[in-house]
Amino acid sequence: MKPGVYKATKKDGTAYYRGNITYNGKHISLGSFDNEVECTKAYKEAWDILRDSSISILSINHKIKYLTFEKCITLINFRDNHIYIKTPIYLQKNYFLYYLDKSTVLKFDNDDLFYYSSHKIQNRGGHMFVSDYGMQYNILGRYGIKPYSVKGRDYIFANGDSTDLRYSNIVVVNKYHGVYKEEKKGKTVYAAKIHLNGDFIVGRYRDEATAAIAYNKAVDLCKSRGMTKSFPVNYITEYTPREYADLYTEIKISSHLYKFFRNKNFREA
Repeated sequence: MKPGVYKATKKDGTAYYRGNITYNGKHISLGSFDNEVECTKAYKEAWDILRDSSISILSINHKIKYLTFEKCITLINFRDNHIYIKTPIYLQKNYFLYYLDKSTVLKFDNDDLFYYSSHKIQNRGGHMFVSDYGMQYNILGRYGIKPYSVKGRDYIFANGDSTDLRYSNIVVVNKYHGVYKEEKKGKTVYAAKIHLNGDFIVGRYRDEATAAIAYNKAVDLCKSRGMTKSFPVNYITEYTPREYADLYTEIKISSHLYKFFRNKNFREA
């Protein structure tokens, strides 16, 4: 058996080969291969990367055939930055790059390095998430962006680059569900809307937390009138439970919403 190549057997008795390399005291798995020849060539490619600094992330597509793209990133980062990270991360001075695939590179602040060093990002149809304790979590949730949020309406990327996920580049416009920022005669107001048979204006309020409470109050009204539709509910962080209860009582919502339910023929959206 060639150096760095180890034969193994699957449960069904089929043989396969695992590649391993030790560099700077770190034992690194290179993956599994169908035959010894491919595993041996992958082992050689790993040493080529670690010994030849001219092999860069930009050139690996032309020089590497048997190692996976992700494994190449981890080896190049280890070679250049002397830190082994098992996910496809390449360290920069004040941030790091996460190579989602050959054509998609995400930028993150170093504050997120520990998290993404141990959590692999997956991409399905543009939905980027990590798995944690058996659950899937949208990576935008780390910025306070809710799953139902819409890019360009509820949050924006300051520099227009949606792959730049550094905190300074993400601006949350609408923090709460059913709340939308509006400009009225030079003043900023927050409209609360609920979707019944189309969007229904609950009211306009001085701040987003108040509008969020108004939205919650509208949801409660809908439920009390027999609607079975599942409405997301806002968790308000700005107020204590007592303050929330007082504001909930004081907040006025549109009288048209009450009229809507007086119509016995209303249909759920």
